[in-house]
Amino acid sequence: MRAVQFEQYGDPSVLHVGDAPDPHAGPGQVRIVVEASGVNAFDWKVRSGMLKDAIPLDLPHVLGLEAAGVVDEVGDGVVGVAVGDRVFGNGSATYAELAVLKAFAPIPVALTMAEAAALPVSVETAARLLDLLELHPGGLLVVDGASGGVGTGLVQLAVARGLVVVGTASEANHGYLRELGAIPTTYGAGLADRVHALVDQPVAGALDLAGKGGVPDLVALTGDPDRVATIADYGAAAQGVTVSSTASAYYALGEVGRLVEEGRFRVIVDEEIPWTEAARAHERSESGHARGKLVLAVG
Repeated sequence: MRAVQFEQYGDPSVLHVGDAPDPHAGPGQVRIVVEASGVNAFDWKVRSGMLKDAIPLDLPHVLGLEAAGVVDEVGDGVVGVAVGDRVFGNGSATYAELAVLKAFAPIPVALTMAEAAALPVSVETAARLLDLLELHPGGLLVVDGASGGVGTGLVQLAVARGLVVVGTASEANHGYLRELGAIPTTYGAGLADRVHALVDQPVAGALDLAGKGGVPDLVALTGDPDRVATIADYGAAAQGVTVSSTASAYYALGEVGRLVEEGRFRVIVDEEIPWTEAARAHERSESGHARGKLVLAVG
């Protein structure tokens, strides 16, 4: 098969489409013919070498954590899914013509392949973080970095679960956050004062999706580091904050599929980019200016 890969760590220019071995579905897995694959910050952090000590790789390496496509191989023990079904889900090496998914769900009829591919990582991450904080309906959640790919999904899932959400973003994205159901504010110094001026209730929990030094403000807002979690600031553990990195909340794929069908969850694709231009996709992702999700169109 053909796949986007790199032979050495470096800037986005190291990415190229080349030949790679065909993967096969193991027990509980399906293989899909990929039509679209989501782009995540984790991808360019791996490609750049930022994580090479924590996650050693055999090179060449094929990137990608999520995809949407048509099932063409079903592993042992899989029920309810057959060859020819349209599914989306989490896996590995999804910047490719073929990919194996370890968690998957049917694609809602209302979604395109690109929209479906934009969902799995952000949905799983959102559900995992919300489960971690164990917030109750009516509780106030503050999200630092709310307008990106993960933030877009997290805000909507939190609102669907009955939470009040204040999200930080640049002023240009404040209208966008309002459309998703969040109360917007700017990021940076003075966050606690801005949040208290917007919502007159205690902060039940806070999430850092940006990794730009906002964790101390979130701890101050909640008054307890146990009520703060991050996916972006690996040094926050020293402050008693949970750094969440292990995917587990795959059940949320089905939950969000139902919300989409009910018209209660929007999928925001910032841009669908041909996989031959994966370098440009990484450049845009690294810039931090994408609204919603960047997706590679495969094939």
